[in-house]
Amino acid sequence: MDALFWIATNIFGTPAILLGFIVLIGLLLQKKTVSQVVSGTFKAVIGFLIIGAGANVIVNALNVFEPMWKEVFGLEAESLGQFLGQDAFNGKYGSAVTLAMLVGFLLNVLLARFTKFKYIYLTGHMMFWTATIFAGIVVHAAGDMAQWKLVAFIAVILGLYWTLQPALTQPFMRQITGNDNIALGHTSASVALLGALFGKWLGNKNNDAEKIKVPKGLEFLRDSNVITALSMGVLFLVGALVIVTKGTPGAQELIAKAGEQNFIIYAIIQSLTFAGGIAIVLMGVRMFIGELVPAFNGIATKIVPGAKPALDCPVVFPYAPNAVILGFIGAFAGALIWLVVLGNTVAYIFVPTMIVLFFHGATAGVFGNATGGVRGALIGGFLTATVVAWGQYIMVRFLISSTVPDTAMWAADSDMFIIGPILRFLAQLLF
Repeated sequence: MDALFWIATNIFGTPAILLGFIVLIGLLLQKKTVSQVVSGTFKAVIGFLIIGAGANVIVNALNVFEPMWKEVFGLEAESLGQFLGQDAFNGKYGSAVTLAMLVGFLLNVLLARFTKFKYIYLTGHMMFWTATIFAGIVVHAAGDMAQWKLVAFIAVILGLYWTLQPALTQPFMRQITGNDNIALGHTSASVALLGALFGKWLGNKNNDAEKIKVPKGLEFLRDSNVITALSMGVLFLVGALVIVTKGTPGAQELIAKAGEQNFIIYAIIQSLTFAGGIAIVLMGVRMFIGELVPAFNGIATKIVPGAKPALDCPVVFPYAPNAVILGFIGAFAGALIWLVVLGNTVAYIFVPTMIVLFFHGATAGVFGNATGGVRGALIGGFLTATVVAWGQYIMVRFLISSTVPDTAMWAADSDMFIIGPILRFLAQLLF
């Protein structure tokens, strides 16, 4: 048991190690030279870590953006009442969560080997948070239970989810990438599907966001780095202008974070830092995918014939960088709308998690653009905000309130909100 726990924590719980190990096996199975094995393995791991480094830059910038807009609307965090919280929950159920993650992954491999769903889910960091949130829902619904029951139940759910989720999004992934080499393995799949479907029904595919023609003097807008900086710059600037005109303690606290630097200049620098983070992520994706896909062929042909890697959502960003920004803009606008609606209808203070809104909204934007062009990308983003806002309210208030509602407010994602009610029903039915 200790050995399994060590493997679950240090291999499957460490995405860079897991993916490096998979590339290593793939290259060895193809009998590559020592030079190719060493180069491919290290470049894949480095590429993946570059993605993480870029994501950290994005997160740091959003950690300024989120409280800024929270203060703009005068919001305060809501009391969640009595609950375990992440630390206590990990202390009691952490081993069950990690073992469920390990068994779920093995089930995913077996299903890929013996069924027509040839997808292996490789987004390691999402494996852990999905397992944690699902466990929180089950414990809240069914109460304390034997560890083996929790492990078995969560593992089956995870194994099925990690196998079927990429299969559902793959038809649209083929449209986006132009091939069938990789799949989407991420908890944004539900909003990606909604974006693609509503884009098809309400959008205009011919109006592709990536083919937007601009005047010669505005050709710089075709550069994804520039359009990212401009879009986020406007949002940061508007928020900063509101903050400097407010005399509230919260506004003064935010301004103090800029130190001796003018707060508006500070905000603009943060928007450019965010754009730099996106550029880093995209570079890491190209490097990582360039090594993983060829190496994965070794596993696909030797262990799971015909298998495809299901990867993190940024893999779709390079295919439609304009749609990435449109999706986030749609998600941000939707979040502002639902923030007001939820506060005035069900008295729930929804504080938008900008990290989720960006990565999920951007993914939905790419999928929406594939079927509905510019309009589809914006709709995909708005639908993301709708799922995240109402999903957060339902989960925090009803599905997970006694276990980890604090975690659900920042680590729960679109698919978790969609699957959550189903999981609660099954837990109450079986336990």
